[in-house]
Amino acid sequence: MLEPRAFRKKYPPEQLEAELPERPISSLRDIQHLYGRLYTLATAGGGDYAAYLTPDQAKDLIGAEESLIAVRVDLTGSQPALDAQQPVDVTQYTEGHVQNVAHCKYNAARGIDHSVTHRSGRNSDPEKLARYACERLTKWATDDVVQSVADDHPDGDVVRGLATVGEDEDALDRIRAAVQTELGGSTTALLTVQVRREADGEYEWPGEIPVFNEAMRARKLSKLVSKGQATNSAGEATDLVSGERTRTVGTAEDPLNYFLGKQMEKFPGLDPDEAWRIHPISEDGAVTLMNAEAFVDACTHRTFNADVYYLPYFLGRPTPGETYKLYTVLYKMAQADDPNPIQEFYDRFDGDADKKGGRLRFYVAAVMKHQMSRFDVYGETLNGSLYYPTEVARQHDQVTGSWVFDEDAAVNADHTPPLPSTTEWPLTDPSDPNTTVRQMVASGEYLFRTFPFIDDDTDATVDDERIDVHVSILSGEPVPRQQLVSAYVQRLLDRDGDGVPELLVTSQFAQLCALENAGLVTTARTGTESTLIDGPDYHAMQPDSARTDGGTVALDRTEKLESFIDQTDGLDDPERRGAFLLGALVGQVGTFQRSYHDRSTTVIDQYPIKAMTKTKVKRITQQVIDKDVVYSREFAKRSDSNINSTMYKEITNGIVKAMAESDPDQWEISTDDLRFYYALGVTYGMNNTTTDDENSDADADESNETNE
Repeated sequence: MLEPRAFRKKYPPEQLEAELPERPISSLRDIQHLYGRLYTLATAGGGDYAAYLTPDQAKDLIGAEESLIAVRVDLTGSQPALDAQQPVDVTQYTEGHVQNVAHCKYNAARGIDHSVTHRSGRNSDPEKLARYACERLTKWATDDVVQSVADDHPDGDVVRGLATVGEDEDALDRIRAAVQTELGGSTTALLTVQVRREADGEYEWPGEIPVFNEAMRARKLSKLVSKGQATNSAGEATDLVSGERTRTVGTAEDPLNYFLGKQMEKFPGLDPDEAWRIHPISEDGAVTLMNAEAFVDACTHRTFNADVYYLPYFLGRPTPGETYKLYTVLYKMAQADDPNPIQEFYDRFDGDADKKGGRLRFYVAAVMKHQMSRFDVYGETLNGSLYYPTEVARQHDQVTGSWVFDEDAAVNADHTPPLPSTTEWPLTDPSDPNTTVRQMVASGEYLFRTFPFIDDDTDATVDDERIDVHVSILSGEPVPRQQLVSAYVQRLLDRDGDGVPELLVTSQFAQLCALENAGLVTTARTGTESTLIDGPDYHAMQPDSARTDGGTVALDRTEKLESFIDQTDGLDDPERRGAFLLGALVGQVGTFQRSYHDRSTTVIDQYPIKAMTKTKVKRITQQVIDKDVVYSREFAKRSDSNINSTMYKEITNGIVKAMAESDPDQWEISTDDLRFYYALGVTYGMNNTTTDDENSDADADESNETNE
């Protein structure tokens, strides 16, 4: 395959322009056809038969000793015969032989290649290679398709001459003896023929004789009309790719196996022989699609127990300049030992990552490969973009870099941020490079860290929400908020034990905020009336409150809570706010129980996320408030305490206010919403620590002022 610089030199802009599609790219088939065309140009070059050749299938043999074995047939006498002096020539396969041997591989375990040139198995012994050499005359030359071409071709006598020699057992014995004599042992080789047609002429290779090329083409095409249960799926129709009226085939292969006669359950009532009417691809177009395999496979990665394809293309008709860029990235991916398509695309197309309206797009699909010939597609879009992962990562970085996550951004360094973060959890870490989060968004890892797990040995399914949401994010399609929250809660409930996974909750919340701020979350599912949700824009924590006497009341803990609630859009709803505050009180009281009473079982364990329902809210709220009152009285008796009121009064006051706005018995909030914000509240409460007692002092001041 040509390196990008060599490709550009061989195909200057004006020449490449003529090779590009005349119509805008508008379908997966168009993308595959472009990839196949580029691959053909880079390997077999141009010409009528180039798309049918598979030179890369033998590139590993170039330069190897005894890697090309040619049976030499002389057609200049009265009867076709082997060359009298050298019936078999064993030599080294070189770059100069690539076009001449005109090799066309047939991927069948027990079949012969489409071309007269055939590749042997790895390290075949001389006896087996001798058999393959004979089959160039006895099997390929007598093939029905090859004979049919010979009957109608002016050079048909060449093929018939090979078959005639193949009927001579003495000639076959000479071939066997020559191969075993010439070879030094087992080897991997291409086996072909050379033919002399003029008495004083040179021996010609298959690529130099038109009938061999035409027979090779016919053999390959014959497999495109009789695949699976089809016997002759071909007819006159309009080609899906070119738009021209031509002979088309209906069971053409392609690298994703999207349309096969064997997949009748996917197309109820499909008659495989009539498939050309539903999915017409021209003969040459079908072969070009097959040639896209190397590039298509290179642009895939494994996630969600499925293969996710990420195929770049440019909207409209690609220009030569865009095509050079596209070929460069496809070449690099195809040559990489461990390809990372997502990162390569960002490195190569970095300038397009910040352009919402750029021409660069990606076809994205999650595919489950059940068998070699049966794939299922679980999610796809033609509108994938580098912009959306970049924007989500930027918004995520802003959220985790705010005072809500980063203590360096908080007004008062004596307090922890509302939510915990650590470098071990990238989705919570404000210092994590933006490109890392972008990589996670684009690859699917972003959702893998927050959505429910599926066992490694469980195949992806059509209702896998990770795939659905992943494809939506890549294409900029808003996701229903409830779908996200339900997935988050399911992940929380799937954990072993009743403990609260603080960093997981924090990761989910940061992700929800980032997706909202990127304009990718909606209030309802597609098809119903919905609006995009504006996420939180966290600015600095509110400043200290002014007192009537001109001083200030340093209610930092209270202000932290008020600031978080005011700046978190989801908590505008009194039901969600009530669930969050209840969780915050549980987290705060539970932390107190563990810290001051050394209890192994706390209210956090007593009221786990999975047990939280609307019918239990009032009862649990009263029980936790009662415990807060009891612990406040006990703690007030300590010599080092100056508490004259409830320890977590800022939370209990908020709960009372929220439940006054909306009676829990009348709540319409979903159970998933309730549990998510309850879990967020518990996380907040568990992380709500101070390094001094200023909030206790404030409680005392407030109590004294009230008593006065």
